[in-house]
Amino acid sequence: MQADNTVSKGPNKHQQKTEATRRKLLKAARRIFAKDGFEASRIEGVASEAGYTRGAFYAQFKSKEDLFFALLEEQVTLQLEGLRVELEGCATNGERLQCLRRFYVSRVADKQWTMLVLEFKLYALRHPRLRAKLAKAHRVIRNKMKFETIARVLPWELTCDEKRTHLQKTVLEGVLRGIALEYAYDPTDLSETEVAAILGQIFDVVIQPERPA
Repeated sequence: MQADNTVSKGPNKHQQKTEATRRKLLKAARRIFAKDGFEASRIEGVASEAGYTRGAFYAQFKSKEDLFFALLEEQVTLQLEGLRVELEGCATNGERLQCLRRFYVSRVADKQWTMLVLEFKLYALRHPRLRAKLAKAHRVIRNKMKFETIARVLPWELTCDEKRTHLQKTVLEGVLRGIALEYAYDPTDLSETEVAAILGQIFDVVIQPERPA
C-alpha cells in the first residue's frame, strides 16, 4: 500500500500578508479608540496609524463598528483561552471557582479595554437608529464566544442552570464595568487592593456556590 505523503499546507504568502494587515489594524484601532474615543476616531486615522491606506482598511472591515466587533471577538477569545488553560490545571471544583474569581478580579486592570467597551455602548445609545443593530451584533459575538471552550472544566455552579448563569454573568459584568470606571476616574479614592477586595466579595455573593441535595 502506497503511503500518503500529503503534507498539510499552511497559509500562503497572500493569506499571511492579509492576516498581518488585519492584526496591525486591530492593534492601531485599540490605540486610536483609547486615545480619541470611539465616536471621534476616524477610519483614516486608524489606517494611517497602522501604516496603511483607507482602501486597505475596507479590504478588511466594512465599517468602524465592524472593526470594534473584531476587537471584541479577539479580546474574548484571548481571555477564554487563557482561562481554559488555567482551569485545566485545577484539580477540584473549589480550585476552579477560585480560578474564576481571580480571573474576574484581574480584568479590572485593563482600564483601556473597559473604557473602550463603555465608549462603544455610549456611542450606540447616542445613535438610536443604530442601537438595535449594534446590540444584536454584540449579542451574536457574545453568544458565539460563550464558554464552549471551557464548559467541560467549569465548576458545577456555573453549568447547572443556564438562566441563572446568564443572570450571574450579567450582574458581574455590570459591577465590573462600574467599579473599573470609578477606579480609572480616581485611583486615589480606591486602591488596587480595595478594588480587588470589592470585586472578590461581589463574586462570592453572586455565585453563591450550592450543591444539589
